[in-house]
Amino acid sequence: MNSTRAPLADEASVLILALAGFLMTGLFARAQGVQHLSITQPGGMPGMPVTTGIERVTNGFKVTWDGPSGYYQLYQKLGINDPRWQPVGGPNLTRSATVPAISSNAFFRVSGPSPQYAGALSCRECHGNIYATEANTRHPHALDTLKLIHQEQNPACLPCHTVGYGLPSGFVSETATPQLAGVQCENCHGPAGNHAANENDPIVRPRVELAATVCGGCHSGPQVPTYDEWTTSGHAAVVPDALAVMNSSTNSLSGCGRCHSGSVRVSLLKKEPLPVGDANVPIVCAVCHDPHQTNGYPAQLRNPVASTNNYYLTTSTNFASAYRTNINICGQCHNHRGAAWTDTDSPPHRSPQYNMLLGNVGELASGAPPSQPGSHALWITNQCVGCHMQTKPFQSESQPANTGHSFGVDTYDFCRGCHPLPEELTQFTMTSISNQIQQVKLDLDFWASVKAPMQLWTNYGVRSWEYTTPGELSPGGPGPNTTEQLDLIPVNIRRARFNLYLLLYDGSYGVHNVLYGVTLLETARGWIQAELSK
Repeated sequence: MNSTRAPLADEASVLILALAGFLMTGLFARAQGVQHLSITQPGGMPGMPVTTGIERVTNGFKVTWDGPSGYYQLYQKLGINDPRWQPVGGPNLTRSATVPAISSNAFFRVSGPSPQYAGALSCRECHGNIYATEANTRHPHALDTLKLIHQEQNPACLPCHTVGYGLPSGFVSETATPQLAGVQCENCHGPAGNHAANENDPIVRPRVELAATVCGGCHSGPQVPTYDEWTTSGHAAVVPDALAVMNSSTNSLSGCGRCHSGSVRVSLLKKEPLPVGDANVPIVCAVCHDPHQTNGYPAQLRNPVASTNNYYLTTSTNFASAYRTNINICGQCHNHRGAAWTDTDSPPHRSPQYNMLLGNVGELASGAPPSQPGSHALWITNQCVGCHMQTKPFQSESQPANTGHSFGVDTYDFCRGCHPLPEELTQFTMTSISNQIQQVKLDLDFWASVKAPMQLWTNYGVRSWEYTTPGELSPGGPGPNTTEQLDLIPVNIRRARFNLYLLLYDGSYGVHNVLYGVTLLETARGWIQAELSK
């Protein structure tokens, strides 16, 4: 057993002082029952045990730690002068232990498996296909990038450019340990020497960890702040309402999880069993980037960054049969999910961006299927990525790089190639469409007050035009039930509200496809006016 003194980071201390008011909660979701890597460590997967905190539980304290596969043992002593380290429980594989209420002066330490790094060549015998693909990615050449800037002996850089640097059996130098140069399998999965020696022993099988913290150990900091930016984005958390639905049934887990849960989507992509009890994994790196493939797309993306094919995926559609590899990586989830004006229960889902960009969702006065792609869909080579993932190189500590992984439009530099005053144009467009959205909403409210059947007005007031579960434009209670929707709300009103919510929930207020957005709202107003004229 190896003591948990980790030399690479101060936070990897092996001793924890159990102060009554000092409780640390790990980043993993306790309610989900799956302990994911909760911290970032230079090099990826920790090669030795790293303590992650203490939290108060009903019967004492729960101590947690992380590290590679294998047995661990937690020890405690009741004070700094206590010479005895007493084991807490027996060896365990869960990387956590509950300790009964103890002295506030107690200390803990964890011992675990000694790292045995082997290098990717030891993995090739059984994982030949993955090895062959990985050899063509940038990771194996990570040490070469240091050589280009003469930093190949810099101890601050080597943990993220080699395997196990600074740990027992890890990289020492290109001469002494050439098999551990570059980023390899063990950076992400942990030491694999024991597994290579006995591949049938499940206890030492390297970890398969989906958490973004694995990538964040290296892809962070001012030079490559990918992980840091991601943590500020909407992708870094599961929408609470969606999580509650996913936890309610297996069917909901598949239907909502395909776009709201990273663990569910990756399972569906790999055609593996659904991860019941583990839905609280957000849209992590491996959802968009396949670490084991290249596919011809940049940055090992699973899908292209642009496409013009109509696409949507409903929550009830079989994922395997409807999944399309040639659809824009963002459009895989940011689509209207089968929304139609005939829906009565609730407004379109808040994700029609891809279809709005292509102008193939919504209702037109002609009744013909819409097809009005915006200029951003046709002229921006990288479509969504072009605006939402603008990048800039590292200049200095005070002027860090930008990798675009906050997914916000933080700069208008890219827009200036076509628009001399992009900030002003964007503000004008958003204000204009926002005003039109409010006008359509006022028109619908007016219809409710002067034309809605008395039954609707008496029960619902200005919500008489709304869905059974109204959208955010009509707070305060429910809308008409299914029977009332079909019998009492005119078709024109239902079509108008559909266009209205598409524009609202697209979220760009016309920027994605301004001319088409104006058309949908003007069409909606025309239908409302027709009903008011009756």
